[in-house]
Amino acid sequence: MSDNIKEIYFAGGCFWGTQAYFDRVPGVVKTDVGYANGKTKNPSYKELSHTGHAETVRVVYDKSIVGLKTLLKHFFNIIDPTLMNRQGGDVGIQYRTGIYYVDDADLETINAWVRMEQRKYKEPIVTEIMKLDNYYLAEDYHQNYLDNNPGGYCHIDMRKVKEIPFVDARVYKHVEREELRERLDDLKYKVTCENFTERSFDNEYWKVEEKGIYVDIATGEPLFLSKDKFDAGCGWPSFSNPISEDVIVEVDDLSHGMRRIEVRSRVGDIHLGHVFDDGPESKGGRRYCINNASLRFIPVDNMEEEGYGQYVRFL
Repeated sequence: MSDNIKEIYFAGGCFWGTQAYFDRVPGVVKTDVGYANGKTKNPSYKELSHTGHAETVRVVYDKSIVGLKTLLKHFFNIIDPTLMNRQGGDVGIQYRTGIYYVDDADLETINAWVRMEQRKYKEPIVTEIMKLDNYYLAEDYHQNYLDNNPGGYCHIDMRKVKEIPFVDARVYKHVEREELRERLDDLKYKVTCENFTERSFDNEYWKVEEKGIYVDIATGEPLFLSKDKFDAGCGWPSFSNPISEDVIVEVDDLSHGMRRIEVRSRVGDIHLGHVFDDGPESKGGRRYCINNASLRFIPVDNMEEEGYGQYVRFL
């Protein structure tokens, strides 16, 4: 198995719809449905009300195409995490929501994501977060149920998968530093390749309100949408979210006697800026403070011509 292949387990109410939804997420290579973290071995569907198992989907994914954060974003896109033992019209302990991990390294990412989601809700999130203890495949007739039974019961609107942009890293190519030295002016090179910070309030994009997309100045990979841009009063372009969780790489930054989180671009591996936790609460509380010099802005009227037409509908 490739080192890029990982798995995560999601309990999101009735597993028919949850499986069908994740089968539509780019980068997911396989799913199956089963019963997780209960008290008995090899339970049947009819026993779930008293065995303690949750209807669960095993999601196998290629992390080079889709990351755990994006999968978590999709998961919270289709559940109400404040409901206990209920989703849609289904009620019972087997319909609780849960995130069950197998890699201990994933727990920090999961907890951080749930903390961010909590900022959007007044009620507490009750989604269960646990290491996977047991998982038993469900009966054959449950596997790919909605594919085999078109029009069957589903509490999830499958159109919601299209609400989350997908940016394919394979479309973009890394640019070597020597080429960037020739292409960029001194300031842009110092910012992107030497982690320099440009002066606040003295850059082109911090006050731009025009609709469009912000891309990596080195590779052209999409990074941010204008709909997520806001005036944080800091004098740098600020965004509440990246266009996709996968396009940003976070790195601990201990420079200048501070503890910060640096953000870099995925394919270009250039310095973008930092992310802070004082952004809009309704969008999760993040503030991506980005150097103008690391970005290229493409107005909405030019997006189709420049190859970004697929993202216009997200503006």
